[in-house]
Amino acid sequence: MLVDAHCHLADGAFDPDRDGVLDRARAAGLHHIVVIGDSLAGSARAAALVRDRAGLSATAGVHPHEARHWTGEAASELRALLDLPGVVAVGETGLDYHYDHSPRPAQRAAFEAQCAIAAERRLPVVVHAREADADVAAVLREWAPRLAAVILHSFSSGPDLFAAGMDVGAYFSFSGMITFRRWPHPEQLTACPPDRLLVETDAPYLAPVPHRGSRNEPAFVREVAAELARARQVDPDALYARLADNARRVFGPRLETSL
Repeated sequence: MLVDAHCHLADGAFDPDRDGVLDRARAAGLHHIVVIGDSLAGSARAAALVRDRAGLSATAGVHPHEARHWTGEAASELRALLDLPGVVAVGETGLDYHYDHSPRPAQRAAFEAQCAIAAERRLPVVVHAREADADVAAVLREWAPRLAAVILHSFSSGPDLFAAGMDVGAYFSFSGMITFRRWPHPEQLTACPPDRLLVETDAPYLAPVPHRGSRNEPAFVREVAAELARARQVDPDALYARLADNARRVFGPRLETSL
């Protein structure tokens, strides 16, 4: 029943053994994988990957690292990508003030422009936030009422963004970071409403314990879900079913297809 709500399966890190990765995901009990686009080229690869495969969906968006390339032409390209079969959300977009690979005003402009496109298309938005909690919270409070849904991906932000996410009814997608010994926000794992929980790998990044240090892959989302069940002190199978229901609700009927 498990769904990996955020995986960079079209990344070159998976080129040598992508079919094997999918086989291991099935063996681990995965039902569906959401393949993330983080640039126009990466979104096109994600859409191509999922087109003829059951159990895979794609997103299309421009990551804050790439926001310096956002133009009116990029907006038109994104709209065209969102028309492709199997593309179910806008993103990964957002703000990243840790690396600042793009100027902050450019990040903000690209983020808000993608929120506008998502509102126009009635699609959910997959949001990246790193060391930009106040500005992400401000954008969410402005745009969330017009959006189909907000997914705060690999959530590890502090109380201000958590509170903003709760206020706007965002989905909190937790990654392998919650298995790390120094995970800083255990209270968030229990405070999040059960109908707003998702789990993800963010593969090939952020492999959970006991795979930390190796390439992450969708099969490892089981460790993330198991840790979430332990933190919430609930039956794992019941939680896995709830997580799958949440993913279907936010991403739509494409999530009914199985690997």
